[in-house]
Amino acid sequence: MGEQCVVVTGGSSGIGRACVEAVAATGTKVVNLDRNPAELIPGETFIELDLYDHDRIRDVFADIAQTFDIVGLVNNAGMSLAKTLAETEAEDFAKVVPLNMVAPALCAKYAAEAMKRVGWGRIVNMSSRVILGKELRTTYAATKGGIAAMGKVWALELAADGITVNTIAPGPIATPLFKEVNPPGTPRTQKIIDGVPVKRLGEPEDIANAVTFFLKKESGFITGQTLFVCGGLTVGGAQ
Repeated sequence: MGEQCVVVTGGSSGIGRACVEAVAATGTKVVNLDRNPAELIPGETFIELDLYDHDRIRDVFADIAQTFDIVGLVNNAGMSLAKTLAETEAEDFAKVVPLNMVAPALCAKYAAEAMKRVGWGRIVNMSSRVILGKELRTTYAATKGGIAAMGKVWALELAADGITVNTIAPGPIATPLFKEVNPPGTPRTQKIIDGVPVKRLGEPEDIANAVTFFLKKESGFITGQTLFVCGGLTVGGAQ
């Protein structure tokens, strides 16, 4: 058996970066698959990968498995489009689906093959609170709902191999992209904060904390679940 590792897609910024740092802090090696490099931290390996290149995903996972025993996968990379239904076109799905659904499925497929050889593994998918409904998110909600649904299928198929599959659905998280769209101190941002029961935005580290919990070998009796990490927003919205 070789040295164990966790693979994180889109690990160079935002939530993905927080996941890379949190995994590395546990002493586990982490492989970051991203189009853009980040400043490496101890325990991190970076591999440049465009997740639209579906054929290369197979080759990358094969290469990783030659060096490490893959015991974790965090399907974090994704993209969002903000359009009304009236503005949504077929090409929008053609842009979002390959990255938000096809790539995670292929990553899970090849990671699971490696995990079966090790005898256990943990897959964590990144969904979103928008699967419960949010304006301007037809393609994003569709694909994030899709990855949550696929995760339940994989959980059943892989359970006997000691591989769990769980999904995290973040609420509003103060990533660089979020701050760019919702500048701090603006009325729009404050309205979002006011709608969160804990009265603050989430931080990338809040999501990474949940990710590392699901990645633990000790979390093997939890599978097929979707955890909303949203400061109570999904509960408060029902009031």
